[in-house]
Amino acid sequence: MIDIEVLHRVSETLASRKDADPESSYVSGLFHKGTDAICKKVAEEAAETIMAAKDKDLLHVVWEVTDVWFHTLVLLHHFGLSVDDVLAEFRRREGVSGIDEKKSRTAV
Repeated sequence: MIDIEVLHRVSETLASRKDADPESSYVSGLFHKGTDAICKKVAEEAAETIMAAKDKDLLHVVWEVTDVWFHTLVLLHHFGLSVDDVLAEFRRREGVSGIDEKKSRTAV
């Protein structure tokens, strides 16, 4: 089971860093660089996850997925969203066929 509370704590930390001095905080630096920089980090970490998976390096898969989740949380906060928004979407999709869910998004 995922410790949802750790995701909330990380989210709170991210929120507190949004307006911090970019020289003193990696996250604040990303926020100040904007959407492109944040998206680049998400893509970079996703690519590293894929490489670790292809190498069957399970420890690195965990590390890189953690980096993907972290940078995705940064992206969410950048747009005023949070982990709760993603959890709500997971709840909405729970028990729905992936095929049916995908069709419902393309029909809108």
